[in-house]
Amino acid sequence: MPTEGPTRTTSGARLVAIVCAAQIFVQIGAGFWPALLPQMMQRWSLSNSEAGWITAIFFGAYMVAVPVLVTLTDRIDGKRVYLFGVACTVAGHLMFGLFADGFWSAFFTRALAGIGWAGTYMTGLKLLADQVDSKLMSRAVTGHAASIGISGAVSYLLGDVLADQFGWRWTFVFASVTAATAWTMVALSVPPKTPAPRTKAQGALFDFRPVVRNTSAFAYSVVYCVHTLEMSALRGWGVAFLAFVAGSTGVTEGTLSPALVVTVMALLGTFASVLGNEASIRFGRRRLVATAMILSIGFAAILGFAGSTGYWLAVFLVIAYGVVVWLDSSSVTAGAAGNAEPARRGATLAVHSTLGYAGGFVGPLVVGWTLDLAGGMSPMAWGLAFLAVAVLMLIALAAFLIMRPANLAGEHGR
Repeated sequence: MPTEGPTRTTSGARLVAIVCAAQIFVQIGAGFWPALLPQMMQRWSLSNSEAGWITAIFFGAYMVAVPVLVTLTDRIDGKRVYLFGVACTVAGHLMFGLFADGFWSAFFTRALAGIGWAGTYMTGLKLLADQVDSKLMSRAVTGHAASIGISGAVSYLLGDVLADQFGWRWTFVFASVTAATAWTMVALSVPPKTPAPRTKAQGALFDFRPVVRNTSAFAYSVVYCVHTLEMSALRGWGVAFLAFVAGSTGVTEGTLSPALVVTVMALLGTFASVLGNEASIRFGRRRLVATAMILSIGFAAILGFAGSTGYWLAVFLVIAYGVVVWLDSSSVTAGAAGNAEPARRGATLAVHSTLGYAGGFVGPLVVGWTLDLAGGMSPMAWGLAFLAVAVLMLIALAAFLIMRPANLAGEHGR
């Protein structure tokens, strides 16, 4: 018999608070590598492509691990999977801080951290999704995303400050300590909950064909793929882009640092994600997502070309683009989770996450490769790099409009 979970009132609210707090501690080191990217490229003499690979392998390892780890939560206690993921995150950050000394050591330790996030992000969401009804699902997803978004945003500035005060190695050791804190919180406070036994009618655990056939959920996952691509491209290269503009235009003294700008971008983006989900509930999820994608295409098409002409214009465009990118972040994940069959919610989130982080893997590489193919960092190269992202977004928009997914229960147009 399945273990009874917490009640939907007191214990359920406590579970949400614990998991969201734990996700803050796990995610606090997420922006350390991209925040330190310019100095680490110089320290290790990395090319743009090599730097892109180190950024991308986090998403690549996630993409490979998440179908297994998240789908397992339909069979075994999600808490066990979550604790495994956080332990990998602890190890990845700690080994990076203690042993990384160039491309390959950074590559493999960032991959380990990516495996850890595969067992943490959607698994944490699954812990919450199993405790709330469909009416509350959307806001539960938004609260989970907001906690991660705020922590991830702060990590850019925090990583820059810690590295300046204590050195880059101790910065990553600090990230391992906060992740270990999250592991302890969940291990001691979250009750176990074993899923109900699967029936033959529900099919094999790792049969993802029914998930793909559920177009109302799958369409949001397709969007999430390219959404994460542009998000990882912007977060992974935002500091480097702003540093290039500042250097090429001679802006240094009394200027907002690139790390601080990206922190502000991610914080505002997190709030935009919350507001975007509320707008989805009121005006229709499909309409909100399509609108956000159209705006993203426009900003990506002009960011590199126009932003390279002046630092303050670049700051404005990066922040505005970030807000637009995050606008439908919670909406697409809630759309996939809310339209999933309950018995296949873990598998649906696994497919959703796999597609998302496949995009996250490709995003930094697209920018890095384009920069190198265009002869290195230059206004034209940055313009072409972000234009490539805009073209991929346009393809995803066309697919989304063709698939016409459903809104969620109680939303406009349902």
